[in-house]
Amino acid sequence: MSGSIQITDAALASLIGLTAHEIPGVVGMAPANFKEGIARVLGQAQAREGVSISREGGRFSADLYIVAAYGVSIPTVARNIVDRVRHIAKTHAGLELGEIRVHAVGVQRV
Repeated sequence: MSGSIQITDAALASLIGLTAHEIPGVVGMAPANFKEGIARVLGQAQAREGVSISREGGRFSADLYIVAAYGVSIPTVARNIVDRVRHIAKTHAGLELGEIRVHAVGVQRV
């Protein structure tokens, strides 16, 4: 039996978003674009919120928009996110991600 498996941008974004939420120091995700901002206002936030997927030269890249906990080292949290997301994308989706960019767009007390 032969066939192919395709991972959609939405599925990859959900996997990455759920992974980012597991990282200590991440309070939540911020809307990655205007459409996500409207969805949040309407109470329709999803696991992929705060994740933007793009394809560059046949490789997936990801931008993550996070809200960090007050008092944490944001560079350390960002490195942990990049390492974990890269590992999860490889082991769970079979994908080697290109660039993974973490944007700390807010800080919040927990």
